[in-house]
Amino acid sequence: MKYDMHDYTSPEQLLREVETMNSLGVRLTGSPAHKAYIELLKSQIRDMGLPVYSDPYFFNRWEAKNASLVLHDVNGNEEIPISSVFPYSGETTAEGVTAELVMLDGQRLSVLRARGKIGVMRINNISQIPSKVAFDERRSLPEDLHLPQNYSGPVATSFVNMPIMAAAKAAGVKAIVCIWQGIPDALAQGQYLPFIMDYQGIPALWVDETTGRRIVAAAEAGRHATFTLEAEWENNCATESFYTMLDGSGGDEAVIVNTHTDGVNCIEENGPAALIALLRALRDKPLRRRHIFVFATGHFRLPDFKDALGGGVQATSKWLAEHQDLWNGKRGHIKAVAGVSIEHLGCLDWQPDGEKYESTGEIAPELVYTGNRMMDDIYFTALEDRTRVRTVTLRGHNFLHFGEGQPLFNSHIPEIALVTAPDSLCVVSASHEMEKFDPALMFDQIQTFMNCLTMIDDMPKEAIGACERYSLLHLL
Repeated sequence: MKYDMHDYTSPEQLLREVETMNSLGVRLTGSPAHKAYIELLKSQIRDMGLPVYSDPYFFNRWEAKNASLVLHDVNGNEEIPISSVFPYSGETTAEGVTAELVMLDGQRLSVLRARGKIGVMRINNISQIPSKVAFDERRSLPEDLHLPQNYSGPVATSFVNMPIMAAAKAAGVKAIVCIWQGIPDALAQGQYLPFIMDYQGIPALWVDETTGRRIVAAAEAGRHATFTLEAEWENNCATESFYTMLDGSGGDEAVIVNTHTDGVNCIEENGPAALIALLRALRDKPLRRRHIFVFATGHFRLPDFKDALGGGVQATSKWLAEHQDLWNGKRGHIKAVAGVSIEHLGCLDWQPDGEKYESTGEIAPELVYTGNRMMDDIYFTALEDRTRVRTVTLRGHNFLHFGEGQPLFNSHIPEIALVTAPDSLCVVSASHEMEKFDPALMFDQIQTFMNCLTMIDDMPKEAIGACERYSLLHLL
């Protein structure tokens, strides 16, 4: 049976909900804005007459409050624009650190010459790594749509080509200036990256490539600079994951629908609005299986929230580890026969073009992991009424699986997981990246996932099948 999502939401309503989310502020994990958003979501669920089950957590929260970089010479001082701070890097006093700038070449031993000084390091865009190292395409629509030949962009670069922070700290380097290389200056602005590292204990800032050339020249001339990065700590900061459930007629099977609540802009964590819409549609419908809607915290603080017992490095892994009775099927536990992970909806396509970063006029390619061939068939059947589609389905590959569907896949729950990954996904900006968001596309995607859920619920467990394992190799 198909349900028309126009009866439960609309592009206009979704736009209002996303704007309300933006109005709370940047929703970094455990921040006041994030807590306010969680309370808003829980109230919406309770207003439907549904219970909310909360899992409270505590962690030590770091947040930058003031950052600057000033060059010094005999002619005076020159304030240098920065692109962003390096999250959970380190901090200085309000007076900052004044020292000589010294180039680092990325080799660990290079930090020895920067003892007591400010290191400068170029971070090269990883544009030469083949996409096939990380992705195994199943199929696409349109059929000629494929991932770029090479894996690149700020998110990938910051995850793979990380600065040598630990070595620099051990060598006594006072601070590090990281320079984006091969990325347009406009795209470098506001990138909250990388967000997967633990606290480093050495302050670091990002600058764009144009600004970086000035910094390199200053370092080669032996100039000094004052580096300031003030941050505040909130020890034992409270946050929470929460979930609600819709009962089904068969009490021993479940479908998990999950997303995350923390992020930095309108496309990074708009998944909760999609889950709220799906809850509105399904709450009074006859369901074969229990449907568990999980709103996870910690996506932007993964070192504190990943849990190997729950299948990996994403935030949902902590929920899975703590609620095995709701999914693993052992010792009388409920068995999750499928999962649907939803994040990053309504993304428009913006691409680097030389020094520019601008709209292509297309929707962004939807990256969707499918846990087996049947789940892939379900997803493509669910797309049949869509007029705007650019989608590529993927299988977990070389032990890599991005997004909040990864813990489900690693826990052998066959999933359909949307994880569209535009280059601006982690940008903090005054606009909240709304110019890159299309609520009508978000509505269409929610309809697609409603179609997926109804098809999954109509199928016996045997037809859905088992989750596949990672494919391997295919590197070239």
